Amino acid sequence: MGQILETVLKFFSDDEWPFSRLGERPILRTGFAGDNGEWTCYAQVQEEQERFIFYSVCPVKAPEEKRPAMAEFLTRVNYGLVIGNFEMDFSDGEIRSKTSADFEGDRASVAVIKNLVYANVLTMDLYLPGIMSILYGDVSPAQAITQVEGK
Repeated sequence: MGQILETVLKFFSDDEWPFSRLGERPILRTGFAGDNGEWTCYAQVQEEQERFIFYSVCPVKAPEEKRPAMAEFLTRVNYGLVIGNFEMDFSDGEIRSKTSADFEGDRASVAVIKNLVYANVLTMDLYLPGIMSILYGDVSPAQAITQVEGK
C-alpha cells in the first residue's frame, strides 16, 4: 500500500467516516449528508502519479434539456471557486465536485487530505440548492447563483 493511500485511510478512520474500498483498486467510497442533501463521494489515489482526487457526486443527474443551463451555472460557480471545481458529463448529465492534490516531491498529510475533502463536500452542499433550482424550477443560471451566493 502506498503512502498516499495510507494517509487517506488514516484521515477517514481518524475522522470516523464510514467507507468501503472498491475491490483492490485505490478508490474509497463514502457518503456525506449536508444541510442541503446527501450524496456519494469517492476518494481516489494515483500512487504512481502521486495524486489524490476526491469527488462528490450530485444525487441527481441533469436531464438532456437542462444540460446547457447547468453548464452555464457550473461555469459561473467555477469562476469564483478557489479550491476545486464542478464538472458535468454531457453524455449522461452526471454532476460532480472535484478537489485534488499533486504530492510529487512531498508527502501527503492528513491535514491536506482533510482540507480537500471538507472543501469539496461543503462546496457541493452550498451549491446543491442552485443545482436543484435549475433542474426542478424555472430558474436561470444567473438567478441560481444570486440565490446561492446572495449577490
